[in-house]
Amino acid sequence: MKFCSECAHPVTLLIPEGDNRPRYVCSSCGTIHYQNPKMVLGSIPVWDEDGDMRILLCKRAIEPRLGYWTLPAGFMENNETTSNAAIRETTEEAGANIHLHELFSLLNVPHVHQVHMFYRATLLDLNFEAGIESLEVKLFAPEDIPWEDIAFPTVHHTLQFFLQDHANRKNGGSYGFHTMDILKPMLSPEAFTHT
Repeated sequence: MKFCSECAHPVTLLIPEGDNRPRYVCSSCGTIHYQNPKMVLGSIPVWDEDGDMRILLCKRAIEPRLGYWTLPAGFMENNETTSNAAIRETTEEAGANIHLHELFSLLNVPHVHQVHMFYRATLLDLNFEAGIESLEVKLFAPEDIPWEDIAFPTVHHTLQFFLQDHANRKNGGSYGFHTMDILKPMLSPEAFTHT
């Protein structure tokens, strides 16, 4: 940041009085410009017919990770709730109609200043199609998930949490709420293997 959004004068990076970390402060009007993490919201859209469970994934049409598979997700907008954002992103990226369930995973990604949250969701029908940010949208059985081509660690871990919980339901378990801190920059897809 170079200029104040309030008065257009230059800003300086310094620790304001009473604070404990550097902030951009306007040298003219004194406005302190706080920068906070971005929220990424998405869903885990599932079609389950007679025990044949499949998960809807989107192949990205944009960078970063163009051509890799992801759950439908994106940045939360102002004046939205987290559930509204998850539904909107699923509609925009996958053209899918969903019933949203509870929040399933929350993953902190501090090195890119983001928090990723995914809700469980049930597909209401099979009328989905790739949105402008997706090259393709497809249902995957658990054994067919393209683990080597998953776009982001947050999606990789969320899918693993979901499949573990889904399998545990056969033994009386339930879906839980999962959190994780991803403290290292993203590795190449080859670094991830499904266990």
